[in-house]
Amino acid sequence: MEQFNSDEVSYLDDKSIRATKNDSDFSDSDFEDDFETKKMETDTSAQEARNGKDIQGIQWEGFKYTRDEFRETRLKQYENFVNILTPSSREKLDKEHRQVEKGKNFYEFQFNTRLVTSTIVHFQLRNLVWATSKHDVYLMQNYSLMHWSSLLQRGKEVVNVARSVTPTQKLPGLFSEPLSRVQVSSMAVKENLILLGGFNGELLCKCVNQPGVAFCTRLSTEDNAITNTVDIYRSPSGSLRLITANNDCKIRVFDAQSFTRVSEFAFDWSVNNTSVNPDGKLLAVLGDSTECLISDSHSGKVISSLKGHKDYSFASAWHPNGLILATGNQDTTCRLWDIRNPSESFAVLKGNMGAIRGLKFTPEGRFLAMAEPADFVHIFDMQSGFLQSQEIDLFGEIAGISFSPDTEALYVGVADRTYGSLMEYKRRKDNHYMDPFF
Repeated sequence: MEQFNSDEVSYLDDKSIRATKNDSDFSDSDFEDDFETKKMETDTSAQEARNGKDIQGIQWEGFKYTRDEFRETRLKQYENFVNILTPSSREKLDKEHRQVEKGKNFYEFQFNTRLVTSTIVHFQLRNLVWATSKHDVYLMQNYSLMHWSSLLQRGKEVVNVARSVTPTQKLPGLFSEPLSRVQVSSMAVKENLILLGGFNGELLCKCVNQPGVAFCTRLSTEDNAITNTVDIYRSPSGSLRLITANNDCKIRVFDAQSFTRVSEFAFDWSVNNTSVNPDGKLLAVLGDSTECLISDSHSGKVISSLKGHKDYSFASAWHPNGLILATGNQDTTCRLWDIRNPSESFAVLKGNMGAIRGLKFTPEGRFLAMAEPADFVHIFDMQSGFLQSQEIDLFGEIAGISFSPDTEALYVGVADRTYGSLMEYKRRKDNHYMDPFF
Protein backbone atom coordinates (compact mmCIF):
# COMPACT_ATOMS: atom_id res chain seq x y z
CA MET A 1 0.00 0.00 0.00
CA GLU A 2 1.09 3.52 -0.76
CA GLN A 3 1.71 6.23 1.79
CA PHE A 4 -1.21 8.65 1.84
CA ASN A 5 -1.31 11.24 -0.92
CA SER A 6 -4.23 13.65 -0.70
CA ASP A 7 -3.90 14.41 -4.42
CA GLU A 8 -5.41 10.99 -5.12
CA VAL A 9 -8.71 12.06 -3.50
CA SER A 10 -10.92 14.02 -5.89
CA TYR A 11 -13.43 16.35 -4.24
CA LEU A 12 -16.25 18.09 -6.06
CA ASP A 13 -15.08 21.60 -5.30
CA ASP A 14 -11.71 20.67 -6.80
CA LYS A 15 -13.47 20.17 -10.12
CA SER A 16 -14.70 23.77 -10.29
CA ILE A 17 -18.41 23.31 -9.87
CA ARG A 18 -18.06 25.54 -6.83
CA ALA A 19 -15.33 27.39 -4.97
CA THR A 20 -16.97 28.54 -1.78
CA LYS A 21 -15.44 26.15 0.72
CA ASN A 22 -11.79 25.49 1.50
CA ASP A 23 -10.32 22.35 3.03
CA SER A 24 -9.65 22.68 6.75
CA ASP A 25 -7.87 20.72 9.45
CA PHE A 26 -9.77 17.90 11.10
CA SER A 27 -11.43 19.02 14.30
CA ASP A 28 -11.53 16.80 17.37
CA SER A 29 -15.24 16.23 16.78
CA ASP A 30 -17.41 17.24 13.86
CA PHE A 31 -20.61 16.30 15.67
CA GLU A 32 -23.14 19.13 15.72
CA ASP A 33 -26.45 19.07 17.56
CA ASP A 34 -28.38 21.62 15.53
CA PHE A 35 -30.29 18.88 13.73
CA GLU A 36 -33.55 20.55 12.74
CA THR A 37 -31.90 23.58 11.13
CA LYS A 38 -29.37 21.53 9.20
CA LYS A 39 -31.92 18.88 8.23
CA MET A 40 -34.11 21.32 6.31
CA GLU A 41 -31.08 22.65 4.44
CA THR A 42 -29.24 19.48 3.56
CA ASP A 43 -31.30 16.29 3.69
CA THR A 44 -33.11 14.75 0.72
CA SER A 45 -36.00 12.31 1.03
CA ALA A 46 -37.29 9.85 -1.56
CA GLN A 47 -40.34 12.05 -2.15
CA GLU A 48 -38.20 15.14 -2.73
CA ALA A 49 -36.05 13.15 -5.19
CA ARG A 50 -39.16 12.05 -7.07
CA ASN A 51 -40.19 15.71 -7.25
CA GLY A 52 -36.92 16.61 -8.93
CA LYS A 53 -34.51 17.48 -6.11
CA ASP A 54 -30.97 16.23 -6.59
CA ILE A 55 -30.42 13.25 -4.27
CA GLN A 56 -27.30 14.90 -2.82
CA GLY A 57 -28.86 18.32 -2.58
CA ILE A 58 -26.55 19.76 -5.26
CA GLN A 59 -28.17 22.86 -6.75
CA TRP A 60 -27.04 22.44 -10.33
CA GLU A 61 -28.80 25.56 -11.54
CA GLY A 62 -26.19 27.62 -9.69
CA PHE A 63 -23.18 25.99 -11.37
CA LYS A 64 -21.62 26.38 -14.80
CA TYR A 65 -22.25 22.68 -15.59
CA THR A 66 -25.43 20.69 -15.80
CA ARG A 67 -25.34 17.35 -14.02
CA ASP A 68 -24.91 15.45 -17.29
CA GLU A 69 -22.14 17.77 -18.44
CA PHE A 70 -20.29 17.40 -15.16
CA ARG A 71 -20.65 13.62 -15.30
CA GLU A 72 -19.10 13.59 -18.76
CA THR A 73 -16.26 15.81 -17.52
CA ARG A 74 -15.59 13.56 -14.52
CA LEU A 75 -15.46 10.45 -16.68
CA LYS A 76 -12.93 12.08 -19.00
CA GLN A 77 -10.75 13.70 -16.33
CA TYR A 78 -10.70 11.11 -13.53
CA GLU A 79 -7.30 9.48 -13.15
CA ASN A 80 -7.32 6.05 -11.56
CA PHE A 81 -4.39 5.33 -9.25
CA VAL A 82 -2.38 2.25 -10.19
CA ASN A 83 0.89 0.74 -9.01
CA ILE A 84 1.95 -1.60 -11.81
CA LEU A 85 -0.89 -1.78 -14.38
CA THR A 86 0.48 -1.43 -17.92
CA PRO A 87 -1.33 -0.12 -21.02
CA SER A 88 -1.21 -3.58 -22.63
CA SER A 89 -2.74 -5.19 -19.55
CA ARG A 90 -5.46 -2.54 -19.58
CA GLU A 91 -6.33 -3.40 -23.18
CA LYS A 92 -6.64 -7.10 -22.31
CA LEU A 93 -8.99 -6.30 -19.44
CA ASP A 94 -11.20 -4.23 -21.74
CA LYS A 95 -11.72 -7.37 -23.85
CA GLU A 96 -12.05 -9.79 -20.93
CA HIS A 97 -14.70 -8.21 -18.73
CA ARG A 98 -18.32 -9.33 -18.84
CA GLN A 99 -20.86 -7.31 -20.84
CA VAL A 100 -23.56 -6.42 -18.34
CA GLU A 101 -27.07 -5.09 -18.84
CA LYS A 102 -27.33 -1.93 -16.77
CA GLY A 103 -30.39 0.06 -15.77
CA LYS A 104 -31.97 -2.30 -13.25
CA ASN A 105 -33.43 -0.92 -10.03
CA PHE A 106 -32.93 -3.47 -7.26
CA TYR A 107 -32.53 -0.82 -4.54
CA GLU A 108 -34.40 2.51 -4.57
CA PHE A 109 -33.13 5.79 -3.17
CA GLN A 110 -34.60 6.38 0.27
CA PHE A 111 -32.73 9.18 2.04
CA ASN A 112 -29.56 11.26 2.00
CA THR A 113 -28.34 13.07 5.09
CA ARG A 114 -25.49 15.49 5.68
CA LEU A 115 -26.18 15.59 9.42
CA VAL A 116 -23.46 12.93 9.55
CA THR A 117 -20.68 12.93 6.98
CA SER A 118 -18.32 10.15 6.00
CA THR A 119 -14.57 10.75 5.96
CA ILE A 120 -11.54 8.69 4.95
CA VAL A 121 -7.90 8.83 6.09
CA HIS A 122 -6.26 6.85 3.27
CA PHE A 123 -7.28 7.00 -0.37
CA GLN A 124 -6.93 3.22 -0.86
CA LEU A 125 -8.95 2.15 2.20
CA ARG A 126 -12.74 2.47 1.85
CA ASN A 127 -14.36 0.20 4.44
CA LEU A 128 -15.69 2.77 6.90
CA VAL A 129 -19.47 2.18 6.86
CA TRP A 130 -21.22 -0.71 8.69
CA ALA A 131 -24.95 -1.36 9.03
CA THR A 132 -26.10 -3.52 11.95
CA SER A 133 -29.80 -3.31 11.03
CA LYS A 134 -31.87 -1.58 8.37
CA HIS A 135 -32.20 1.37 10.75
CA ASP A 136 -28.74 1.42 12.39
CA VAL A 137 -25.45 2.25 10.72
CA TYR A 138 -21.99 3.23 11.96
CA LEU A 139 -19.52 5.45 10.10
CA MET A 140 -16.35 7.44 10.69
CA GLN A 141 -16.56 11.23 10.76
CA ASN A 142 -12.99 12.44 11.24
CA TYR A 143 -12.06 11.35 14.79
CA SER A 144 -15.64 10.45 15.72
CA LEU A 145 -17.31 7.09 15.29
CA MET A 146 -20.92 8.00 14.63
CA HIS A 147 -24.15 6.03 14.90
CA TRP A 148 -26.98 7.03 12.58
CA SER A 149 -30.58 6.02 13.23
CA SER A 150 -32.67 6.17 10.07
CA LEU A 151 -35.81 5.86 12.22
CA LEU A 152 -35.03 8.90 14.34
CA GLN A 153 -32.99 10.59 11.59
CA ARG A 154 -30.44 11.52 14.18
CA GLY A 155 -26.72 10.92 14.66
CA LYS A 156 -24.87 10.21 17.87
CA GLU A 157 -21.17 10.14 18.66
CA VAL A 158 -20.21 6.70 19.98
CA VAL A 159 -16.43 7.03 20.35
CA ASN A 160 -14.10 9.99 20.01
CA VAL A 161 -10.54 8.86 19.35
CA ALA A 162 -9.01 12.34 19.18
CA ARG A 163 -8.86 12.34 22.94
CA SER A 164 -6.91 9.85 25.02
CA VAL A 165 -8.52 6.40 25.04
CA THR A 166 -7.79 4.22 28.06
CA PRO A 167 -8.83 0.53 27.92
CA THR A 168 -11.38 -0.52 30.52
CA GLN A 169 -10.66 -4.25 30.51
CA LYS A 170 -7.75 -5.37 32.67
CA LEU A 171 -6.76 -9.03 32.50
CA PRO A 172 -3.55 -10.78 33.62
CA GLY A 173 -1.01 -10.81 30.81
CA LEU A 174 -3.12 -8.60 28.57
CA PHE A 175 -0.98 -6.15 26.61
CA SER A 176 -3.21 -3.11 26.30
CA GLU A 177 -2.20 0.54 26.29
CA PRO A 178 -3.80 4.00 26.13
CA LEU A 179 -3.99 5.62 22.69
CA SER A 180 -4.83 9.08 21.42
CA ARG A 181 -5.56 10.88 18.16
CA VAL A 182 -6.17 7.66 16.29
CA GLN A 183 -6.86 8.14 12.59
CA VAL A 184 -9.25 5.26 11.90
CA SER A 185 -8.39 3.49 8.65
CA SER A 186 -10.62 0.40 8.96
CA MET A 187 -13.61 -0.76 10.96
CA ALA A 188 -16.09 -3.58 11.55
CA VAL A 189 -19.26 -3.77 13.66
CA LYS A 190 -20.57 -7.29 14.34
CA GLU A 191 -21.53 -9.57 17.20
CA ASN A 192 -22.15 -6.56 19.48
CA LEU A 193 -18.52 -5.45 19.02
CA ILE A 194 -16.98 -2.40 17.36
CA LEU A 195 -13.48 -2.98 15.99
CA LEU A 196 -11.36 -0.05 14.78
CA GLY A 197 -7.98 -0.14 13.04
CA GLY A 198 -5.65 2.85 12.96
CA PHE A 199 -3.33 4.59 10.51
CA ASN A 200 -0.34 3.93 12.77
CA GLY A 201 -1.05 0.27 13.44
CA GLU A 202 -3.58 0.72 16.24
CA LEU A 203 -6.39 -1.66 17.18
CA LEU A 204 -9.36 -0.77 19.41
CA CYS A 205 -12.32 -2.89 20.47
CA LYS A 206 -15.52 -1.66 22.13
CA CYS A 207 -18.69 -3.44 23.20
CA VAL A 208 -21.64 -1.72 21.54
CA ASN A 209 -23.77 -1.60 24.71
CA GLN A 210 -21.02 -0.83 27.23
CA PRO A 211 -19.26 2.46 27.96
CA GLY A 212 -15.61 2.97 27.15
CA VAL A 213 -13.19 1.03 24.97
CA ALA A 214 -12.52 -2.47 26.29
CA PHE A 215 -9.18 -3.04 24.59
CA CYS A 216 -6.70 -0.99 22.60
CA THR A 217 -3.10 -1.48 21.56
CA ARG A 218 -0.56 -0.78 18.86
CA LEU A 219 -0.01 -3.87 16.71
CA SER A 220 3.33 -2.80 15.28
CA THR A 221 5.97 -0.14 15.89
CA GLU A 222 7.02 -0.03 12.25
CA ASP A 223 6.75 3.35 10.54
CA ASN A 224 4.32 2.16 7.87
CA ALA A 225 2.16 -0.40 9.70
CA ILE A 226 -1.32 0.84 8.78
CA THR A 227 -4.14 -1.43 9.94
CA ASN A 228 -5.64 -1.95 6.50
CA THR A 229 -8.48 -4.31 7.42
CA VAL A 230 -10.23 -5.51 10.57
CA ASP A 231 -13.02 -8.05 10.87
CA ILE A 232 -14.94 -10.16 13.36
CA TYR A 233 -15.78 -13.81 12.70
CA ARG A 234 -16.56 -17.20 14.22
CA SER A 235 -13.90 -19.90 14.12
CA PRO A 236 -14.92 -23.45 13.13
CA SER A 237 -15.30 -24.24 16.85
CA GLY A 238 -17.66 -21.27 17.31
CA SER A 239 -15.21 -19.03 19.18
CA LEU A 240 -15.43 -15.34 18.39
CA ARG A 241 -12.28 -14.01 16.73
CA LEU A 242 -10.88 -10.63 15.71
CA ILE A 243 -8.64 -10.44 12.65
CA THR A 244 -6.39 -7.67 11.34
CA ALA A 245 -4.33 -7.17 8.17
CA ASN A 246 -1.45 -4.68 8.25
CA ASN A 247 1.05 -3.01 6.02
CA ASP A 248 3.84 -4.85 7.88
CA CYS A 249 2.91 -7.96 5.83
CA LYS A 250 1.15 -9.70 8.73
CA ILE A 251 -2.28 -11.03 9.60
CA ARG A 252 -3.06 -11.29 13.31
CA VAL A 253 -5.92 -13.16 14.98
CA PHE A 254 -7.17 -12.43 18.52
CA ASP A 255 -9.64 -14.09 20.85
CA ALA A 256 -12.56 -11.69 21.25
CA GLN A 257 -13.09 -12.41 24.97
CA SER A 258 -9.56 -12.36 26.36
CA PHE A 259 -7.99 -10.25 23.55
CA THR A 260 -5.02 -12.62 23.56
CA ARG A 261 -3.27 -13.21 20.26
CA VAL A 262 -4.22 -16.60 18.83
CA SER A 263 -2.27 -16.57 15.54
CA GLU A 264 0.08 -14.47 13.46
CA PHE A 265 0.81 -15.15 9.78
CA ALA A 266 3.51 -13.42 7.72
CA PHE A 267 3.44 -12.90 3.95
CA ASP A 268 5.83 -11.58 1.31
CA TRP A 269 3.96 -8.33 0.71
CA SER A 270 1.80 -5.80 2.51
CA VAL A 271 -1.61 -7.31 3.26
CA ASN A 272 -4.26 -4.81 2.19
CA ASN A 273 -7.30 -6.96 2.82
CA THR A 274 -8.33 -10.26 4.36
CA SER A 275 -11.71 -11.91 4.74
CA VAL A 276 -12.83 -15.19 6.30
CA ASN A 277 -15.19 -17.60 4.57
CA PRO A 278 -18.55 -18.39 6.21
CA ASP A 279 -17.42 -21.56 8.02
CA GLY A 280 -14.31 -19.85 9.38
CA LYS A 281 -11.84 -22.28 7.79
CA LEU A 282 -10.37 -20.22 4.95
CA LEU A 283 -8.76 -16.79 4.62
CA ALA A 284 -8.66 -14.70 1.48
CA VAL A 285 -5.38 -12.76 1.56
CA LEU A 286 -4.92 -9.79 -0.80
CA GLY A 287 -2.28 -7.09 -0.98
CA ASP A 288 0.61 -5.58 -2.89
CA SER A 289 0.66 -8.41 -5.41
CA THR A 290 -1.27 -9.38 -8.51
CA GLU A 291 -2.00 -12.74 -6.87
CA CYS A 292 -4.68 -13.38 -4.25
CA LEU A 293 -4.10 -16.22 -1.80
CA ILE A 294 -6.42 -18.70 -0.10
CA SER A 295 -4.95 -19.78 3.24
CA ASP A 296 -5.93 -22.09 6.06
CA SER A 297 -7.31 -19.91 8.88
CA HIS A 298 -5.75 -22.10 11.58
CA SER A 299 -2.23 -22.60 10.25
CA GLY A 300 -1.90 -19.80 7.72
CA LYS A 301 -0.71 -22.30 5.12
CA VAL A 302 -1.38 -21.18 1.55
CA ILE A 303 -3.80 -23.57 -0.13
CA SER A 304 -4.14 -21.94 -3.53
CA SER A 305 -3.17 -18.84 -5.49
CA LEU A 306 -5.68 -16.92 -7.61
CA LYS A 307 -4.08 -15.36 -10.68
CA GLY A 308 -5.64 -12.92 -13.11
CA HIS A 309 -5.55 -9.41 -11.65
CA LYS A 310 -3.06 -6.93 -13.12
CA ASP A 311 -2.40 -4.65 -10.13
CA TYR A 312 -2.75 -4.63 -6.32
CA SER A 313 -5.95 -5.71 -4.58
CA PHE A 314 -7.84 -3.98 -1.77
CA ALA A 315 -11.24 -5.65 -1.41
CA SER A 316 -12.76 -9.11 -1.07
CA ALA A 317 -16.08 -10.70 -0.13
CA TRP A 318 -17.25 -14.29 0.30
CA HIS A 319 -20.62 -15.41 -0.95
CA PRO A 320 -22.71 -16.96 1.87
CA ASN A 321 -22.45 -20.35 0.15
CA GLY A 322 -18.70 -20.32 0.86
CA LEU A 323 -17.85 -21.34 -2.69
CA ILE A 324 -17.57 -17.96 -4.43
CA LEU A 325 -15.00 -15.29 -3.64
CA ALA A 326 -15.10 -11.77 -5.11
CA THR A 327 -11.85 -9.80 -5.27
CA GLY A 328 -11.45 -6.10 -6.12
CA ASN A 329 -8.35 -4.62 -7.71
CA GLN A 330 -6.80 -1.35 -8.82
CA ASP A 331 -6.98 -2.67 -12.40
CA THR A 332 -10.65 -1.50 -12.21
CA THR A 333 -12.07 -5.03 -12.08
CA CYS A 334 -13.73 -7.42 -9.69
CA ARG A 335 -13.01 -11.09 -10.34
CA LEU A 336 -15.30 -13.89 -9.23
CA TRP A 337 -13.72 -17.19 -8.29
CA ASP A 338 -15.10 -20.66 -7.65
CA ILE A 339 -12.63 -21.85 -5.00
CA ARG A 340 -13.22 -25.44 -6.11
CA ASN A 341 -11.59 -24.45 -9.41
CA PRO A 342 -9.09 -21.71 -8.50
CA SER A 343 -7.08 -21.87 -11.72
CA GLU A 344 -9.05 -19.02 -13.27
CA SER A 345 -11.88 -16.62 -12.45
CA PHE A 346 -15.28 -17.44 -13.91
CA ALA A 347 -16.32 -13.79 -14.37
CA VAL A 348 -14.72 -10.36 -14.60
CA LEU A 349 -16.81 -7.31 -13.68
CA LYS A 350 -15.58 -3.81 -14.53
CA GLY A 351 -16.21 -0.37 -13.10
CA ASN A 352 -16.55 2.93 -14.94
CA MET A 353 -13.66 5.04 -13.65
CA GLY A 354 -11.43 3.54 -11.00
CA ALA A 355 -10.21 0.78 -8.74
CA ILE A 356 -12.64 -1.56 -7.02
CA ARG A 357 -12.24 -0.64 -3.34
CA GLY A 358 -15.41 -2.07 -1.78
CA LEU A 359 -17.26 -5.38 -2.19
CA LYS A 360 -20.26 -6.72 -0.25
CA PHE A 361 -22.67 -9.60 -0.86
CA THR A 362 -26.16 -9.43 0.56
CA PRO A 363 -26.44 -11.91 3.47
CA GLU A 364 -28.66 -14.27 1.46
CA GLY A 365 -26.36 -14.03 -1.55
CA ARG A 366 -28.66 -12.54 -4.19
CA PHE A 367 -26.73 -9.32 -4.88
CA LEU A 368 -23.12 -8.14 -4.98
CA ALA A 369 -22.36 -4.45 -4.40
CA MET A 370 -19.14 -3.12 -5.92
CA ALA A 371 -17.80 0.34 -5.06
CA GLU A 372 -15.35 2.41 -7.04
CA PRO A 373 -13.22 5.06 -5.28
CA ALA A 374 -15.63 7.76 -6.39
CA ASP A 375 -19.03 8.34 -7.98
CA PHE A 376 -20.24 4.79 -8.71
CA VAL A 377 -21.64 1.84 -6.80
CA HIS A 378 -22.71 -1.15 -8.90
CA ILE A 379 -25.19 -3.81 -7.73
CA PHE A 380 -25.01 -7.10 -9.64
CA ASP A 381 -27.74 -9.72 -9.65
CA MET A 382 -26.32 -13.19 -9.06
CA GLN A 383 -29.57 -14.76 -10.21
CA SER A 384 -28.87 -13.42 -13.72
CA GLY A 385 -25.33 -14.80 -13.65
CA PHE A 386 -24.03 -11.30 -12.83
CA LEU A 387 -25.27 -10.15 -16.24
CA GLN A 388 -27.72 -7.54 -14.90
CA SER A 389 -26.83 -4.59 -12.70
CA GLN A 390 -27.96 -1.38 -11.12
CA GLU A 391 -25.66 1.62 -11.24
CA ILE A 392 -25.84 4.16 -8.42
CA ASP A 393 -24.52 7.41 -9.86
CA LEU A 394 -23.39 10.05 -7.35
CA PHE A 395 -20.61 12.60 -6.94
CA GLY A 396 -17.90 12.25 -4.32
CA GLU A 397 -15.40 9.84 -2.84
CA ILE A 398 -16.97 6.64 -1.48
CA ALA A 399 -15.99 5.89 2.12
CA GLY A 400 -17.78 2.56 2.36
CA ILE A 401 -20.82 0.47 1.48
CA SER A 402 -22.89 -1.84 3.67
CA PHE A 403 -26.02 -3.95 3.32
CA SER A 404 -28.19 -4.40 6.39
CA PRO A 405 -28.30 -7.97 7.78
CA ASP A 406 -31.90 -8.40 6.54
CA THR A 407 -30.86 -7.14 3.05
CA GLU A 408 -33.56 -4.42 3.20
CA ALA A 409 -31.16 -1.47 3.15
CA LEU A 410 -27.93 -0.44 1.44
CA TYR A 411 -25.91 2.41 2.91
CA VAL A 412 -23.28 4.40 1.02
CA GLY A 413 -20.87 6.78 2.74
CA VAL A 414 -19.90 9.81 0.63
CA ALA A 415 -16.70 11.64 1.62
CA ASP A 416 -16.61 15.15 0.24
CA ARG A 417 -15.67 18.55 1.67
CA THR A 418 -19.00 20.04 0.68
CA TYR A 419 -21.38 17.16 -0.03
CA GLY A 420 -20.14 14.52 2.39
CA SER A 421 -23.12 12.43 3.52
CA LEU A 422 -24.69 9.08 4.25
CA MET A 423 -27.02 7.69 1.57
CA GLU A 424 -29.71 5.09 2.21
CA TYR A 425 -31.25 2.82 -0.43
CA LYS A 426 -34.20 0.49 0.16
CA ARG A 427 -34.67 -2.89 -1.48
CA ARG A 428 -37.54 -3.03 -3.95
CA LYS A 429 -40.30 -5.36 -2.82
CA ASP A 430 -40.78 -6.91 -6.25
CA ASN A 431 -37.28 -8.46 -6.17
CA HIS A 432 -37.93 -11.76 -4.41
CA TYR A 433 -35.02 -14.04 -3.66
CA MET A 434 -34.79 -17.19 -5.73
CA ASP A 435 -32.19 -19.95 -5.78
CA PRO A 436 -29.04 -18.55 -7.41
CA PHE A 437 -27.64 -19.98 -10.62
CA PHE A 438 -24.55 -21.25 -8.81
